[in-house]
Amino acid sequence: MNKFQDTLNTITPKQLFLIDSFGALLTAFMLGIVLARLESFFGMPRDILYILSLIACVFALYSFICYRFTPVNWPLFLRIIAIANLAYCILTISCIIYLYQLLTIWGLLYFLLECIVIVVLVSIEWRKAATKG
Repeated sequence: MNKFQDTLNTITPKQLFLIDSFGALLTAFMLGIVLARLESFFGMPRDILYILSLIACVFALYSFICYRFTPVNWPLFLRIIAIANLAYCILTISCIIYLYQLLTIWGLLYFLLECIVIVVLVSIEWRKAATKG
């Protein structure tokens, strides 16, 4: 068995919701506070950063509520946040494409790395929801 499968078997849905919540809070902080203050360094317009940050806050709240109350039908709720995370990545990539001329290399790197991390989390969430255990 590989390490990914071992991790998938040992992580609980409750832990996944908590990881997702903290990750979304970190994203909201980075976008709404750090990147917004360093707009010229990253190149993404502040108003877009605030919108993305607000979305991350909503995701953090959703995941925290799921962590706190662990719904009986948790696979459905895990799939919902996985799809939402994927939609967030598509929105972020759309912003990168649309605002490419404004972004610096640091902005590109930040958003691409963020999307990679989110896609890995989505993969774990989706597989865990499929195992129902």
